[in-house]
Amino acid sequence: MSKDDARLKRSAARLAAVQALYQMEVTGRGRNEVVAEFVEHRIGQEIEGEQYRPADLRLFRDIVGGAVARQAEIDQLTDRALVERWPLGKIDPTLRALFRAAGHELVARQDIPPKVSISEYVDVAKAFFDAGKEAKFVNAVLDHMAREARPDAFAG
Repeated sequence: MSKDDARLKRSAARLAAVQALYQMEVTGRGRNEVVAEFVEHRIGQEIEGEQYRPADLRLFRDIVGGAVARQAEIDQLTDRALVERWPLGKIDPTLRALFRAAGHELVARQDIPPKVSISEYVDVAKAFFDAGKEAKFVNAVLDHMAREARPDAFAG
């Protein structure tokens, strides 16, 4: 597999993880059920004429599982990054899912540079929203989260 293919699979895993976390929140379904549905019926499949890209399933499972396991910690980190008038509970559920997925990478995945995670999740935001204000908002919040979670990556 080429480096580009691997990068595209990681990007697809992040997008699918945000979608899965969103689905879990809005439906109340459990992690195992939603992850199984995505692995068996969505990732790499064609649905209603739309082709879903193949994804790095290990990364997908890690992000979803880690975001669920660390949700309270990640939500607190996110709340600190948001301005007071934007508490996490008032944020669009898609953005909450995105912040949880990215938060897991920023908190637990020391092997992924924070700037890579931020860039990837800004791209995910662009897939759901207009490229304008939401992408800038996501970039600002994730930058704040990254600087708190991994200050060593920004030193010097």
